[in-house]
Amino acid sequence: MKIRCGFDITYFCNIPTPMLFLLSVHPSREQDLLTPQQITFTPQVASRVYTDAFGNRVTRILAPVGETRLTSDFLIRDSGLEDEYAPHAKEIPVEELPDDVLVFLLASRYCDTEALSNLAWSLFGNSPRGWQRVEAIVAYANQRISFGYAHARNTRTASEGHAEQVGVCRDFAHLAVTLCRCMNIPARYCTGYLGDIGVPVGDTPMDFSAWFEVFLDGRWYTFDARHKHARIGRIVMARGRDATDVAISTAFGPANLVGFTVVTDEIPDDVNMGTLPSIESIAEASADEPLRSPQSGR
Repeated sequence: MKIRCGFDITYFCNIPTPMLFLLSVHPSREQDLLTPQQITFTPQVASRVYTDAFGNRVTRILAPVGETRLTSDFLIRDSGLEDEYAPHAKEIPVEELPDDVLVFLLASRYCDTEALSNLAWSLFGNSPRGWQRVEAIVAYANQRISFGYAHARNTRTASEGHAEQVGVCRDFAHLAVTLCRCMNIPARYCTGYLGDIGVPVGDTPMDFSAWFEVFLDGRWYTFDARHKHARIGRIVMARGRDATDVAISTAFGPANLVGFTVVTDEIPDDVNMGTLPSIESIAEASADEPLRSPQSGR
């Protein structure tokens, strides 16, 4: 299938402010791009891209005083297949894990394993090991937290999400990642595009999404604690230990979000970009919608 992805995001800074953005498609999906992927800045600012320690593409700018608008609009090819199902995938003993995977067993800023370790072993210590144990963790996180944009808070840890029982997709992912790590299953946090493709269209504005991956049988598998069920059309942007590593923006100074629109739609094969409404016009049409609170760093 062919998927249109893009965004129109505006920040306001009252002083020149260094900023980082993780808004590019992950290098593992770049070969699927059907049109160029570019981030356009208004006003024009100097930018450069580097690859971070987790293999993500990071864009750096010095945002000027006033508004800085970022837009991107591109087509990407996707298999149209659901997330892979591998019920026989087994856990790997810690002593046999690759060195570069071990970091995804450790506590991190939002994944406070020390606070949830005893709970995890009491809940899942007797669960079948491997895929079935991860499924049990996903089901628990899905039932434990109630979703709502009004519940967004970018300082909430996994243990706080567990206690408060409310959150957004990042909170579902953080809780599931943390419980997996408590059970010695490497887990990493993912962010990207996930449109209402193959499922009923939601009644809330489109946003970026968070899910997670676990390391079983020598490779990474995708799971989604918010939706619980396999989905199609995931376009990963970044992977890391938790939302700190893959924040869509990190500002080294005051930067207020004043505009936020995300587009993720399946497009018929015979439709090209020139016949679609611009990302700017979509943003203008949704200007009266309340702003969400996308994940930011710092």
